Amino acid sequence: MSDTITEAPPSVPRPVAAPKKRNWIKIAATVLLVLFLVALPILTGSQVAYLKVAQYILIGTVGGIGLTLLVGQAGQLSLAHPFFLLVGAVSYAVLAGDPAESPGLVGLGFPPLLAVIGAVVICGLVGLAFAPVAGRLRGIYLGVASLSLVFLGLWLGQSLELFTGGTSSGRPPPTFELFGFAFSTTTPAPTIAGVPIQKQQRLWYLFLVFALGAYFLARGAINSRIGRSWRAVRDNEAAATAMGVNVARVKAGAFTISSAFAGLAGVMTALWLDLVKPDENEFTGNYSLTVAIAFLAIVIIGGLGSVPGAVVGAIVVYGLQQFFLLGANQFGWFADAQFGGLSAVILSAFVYGAAVVLVVLFEPGGAAAIGRRLTSRFTPRKER
Repeated sequence: MSDTITEAPPSVPRPVAAPKKRNWIKIAATVLLVLFLVALPILTGSQVAYLKVAQYILIGTVGGIGLTLLVGQAGQLSLAHPFFLLVGAVSYAVLAGDPAESPGLVGLGFPPLLAVIGAVVICGLVGLAFAPVAGRLRGIYLGVASLSLVFLGLWLGQSLELFTGGTSSGRPPPTFELFGFAFSTTTPAPTIAGVPIQKQQRLWYLFLVFALGAYFLARGAINSRIGRSWRAVRDNEAAATAMGVNVARVKAGAFTISSAFAGLAGVMTALWLDLVKPDENEFTGNYSLTVAIAFLAIVIIGGLGSVPGAVVGAIVVYGLQQFFLLGANQFGWFADAQFGGLSAVILSAFVYGAAVVLVVLFEPGGAAAIGRRLTSRFTPRKER
């Protein structure tokens, strides 16, 4: 019997993936943006009022990112952001407060950095406590249920004066310190390009670190398994359950993470205002229904579920309001407001309200969709 030699079939060469082309325009724009943000305290110089406007935008950015994760990625409507802002601000003041400096108020004297982390954790736990409700409701029903937390926060803020300081005077938040470096005005102060780096400049860099941390954490969550489970629950709960997704746990996790982001924004609000003070009514103030609507407008204008879009929405909603207030205080804008004319707050509400209507009618994807179309025009196309 003769041996048969069988030749091996020739190996099929695998296609070599073409190297990805770098979008140099996007890289250059990112570098310029980072340089601008770092140099902003030097560019504004002694005009700290403009720097405070930028700080306020970063507060809206952190809170808006947390809400867009919940509403846009997980598909849960929430109007409870003002409540978690208040919880975050009060938690930081209590954890880092010194009873000797604020007699009659509760203060535990924790290091400020630990107090910030503790405030974020507390807000996350409070959001987790609301999870049984969030897990059973969706849409407008969840929105109405979450709205009750705003009224609960109003009552707690007015009742627990040992923690909040009450509506008459409030309580000052402890100065943030990191490794002995105080984020306050000091003498002598370090200078950069002849500009003294005092309290507002230091708070800008602190807020910028908080905002960048929130941004990259949110982007990482969206691109991970957590984000995929959020979107599965958002699109079809029955299909998500069939794929083995625990819908109740996913909803609880989304609400917890969003609450933690809002808590960090609350700590930033306390440091920005240099005061922790509960609202006197549910319609006006830093933790009122107006703030809930403003955060929802941030999410809609930016584009549901888009983290960069939340930044754009914060610029439109939070930035315009502070810009108009700055013009009223420094340049006498809206001088006839006391006689029934437009005020800074009313005009800013009209502007971002009109922006919401335009987005809903003509571009449901918000600023994120517009940005994707513009970016695609400058992105090099793949060769076939």
